[in-house]
Amino acid sequence: MGKVSFEDNRMRCKAALADAGVAFLHEAAGELVSQTARNSRVRTGQTKGSWDYVVDEAELTATIGSPLENAIWEEFGTGEYALNGNGRKGGWYYVDEKGDGHFTHGKKPNRALWNAMETLKPSLQAALEEHLKGLN
Repeated sequence: MGKVSFEDNRMRCKAALADAGVAFLHEAAGELVSQTARNSRVRTGQTKGSWDYVVDEAELTATIGSPLENAIWEEFGTGEYALNGNGRKGGWYYVDEKGDGHFTHGKKPNRALWNAMETLKPSLQAALEEHLKGLN
């Protein structure tokens, strides 16, 4: 009977999967940031230009967001228009950056990030499949 040898390729397979995962996360997160910016309402352009992402290569996760408070208001709405119905009721008065006073009932949600994910979900799933097929 012939000699049988075993070669352990687990580490190389794991590394190849991680590399493919990291490449996919950068591609997907970049696409989501671009689509979210395209979906964003523009008054000054500040929120639209603030979207970014960070990839945690050790955890194989991507975080997409904006450091601006207005991005939260744009995504979920405020006041009577708050997405989950938990906003302030009855309206309020505020003074803008120019010193002008306004009365408002809130801001309707735009859902720029959510809509970007919904729009791109099929193409992102296909891109992931392609990254994994490339491991052959």
